[in-house]
Amino acid sequence: MGKSPGDEKILTYNDVVLRRSDLDILSGPYFLNDRIIEFYFSYLSSCYPSEDILLVPPSIAFWITNCPDIASLGDFVDPFNLPGKELVIFPVNNNNDVTQAEGGSHWSLLAFNRNSKVFVHHDSYGGLNAGHAKRLYKAIFRYMGIADTISTCEYLECNRTPQQVNGYDCGLYVAAITKAICSWYKNGEPKDEDGLWCSVVSDQVTPYAVGEMRNEILMLIRSLMPVK
Repeated sequence: MGKSPGDEKILTYNDVVLRRSDLDILSGPYFLNDRIIEFYFSYLSSCYPSEDILLVPPSIAFWITNCPDIASLGDFVDPFNLPGKELVIFPVNNNNDVTQAEGGSHWSLLAFNRNSKVFVHHDSYGGLNAGHAKRLYKAIFRYMGIADTISTCEYLECNRTPQQVNGYDCGLYVAAITKAICSWYKNGEPKDEDGLWCSVVSDQVTPYAVGEMRNEILMLIRSLMPVK
């Protein structure tokens, strides 16, 4: 049986391979998949090159959250040099089945700020992913190079996270919020009283900006595609 047109490779960007079906997702009101989010994280890493920032691919964040052998997790995350990062952003997915690729129905993000010693969860759908974000936090905090006791590294649900107005834009909110946080960090934008970025996110990530993000990513991919 031949491959479907949607399987056609259209772009290899760093280590991310995008297919024709990814353009279809971005062209309509659809839930973003892992590949699109991984691509955009990789693109933002190129826009904000720094040894201080790490944008974790969805597959890595998912494995950390659901790793069945906590004892081996240290060896797995060691190459990422987490103790050397000031800002780390993890996409959070509510897929509970490690055998199911591209599972889940909602995206959010968990952002670590070393200066404040805090993990901040941004969820655009009323905290739907709070349980999954806390599981990720509990799995990874000991490897951040702060301390090995959970009391030394706070978890915060940001109640000022902009909320989506439909059931499918959660991945775009992850992209837009991640972009806003990276810009805040690199450009030295004003900090909240707690040293965080929640006010900047609240101001910048509007429904209009999120709607434009879908077309922005689509146009970005098309601009990077090889000319035939």
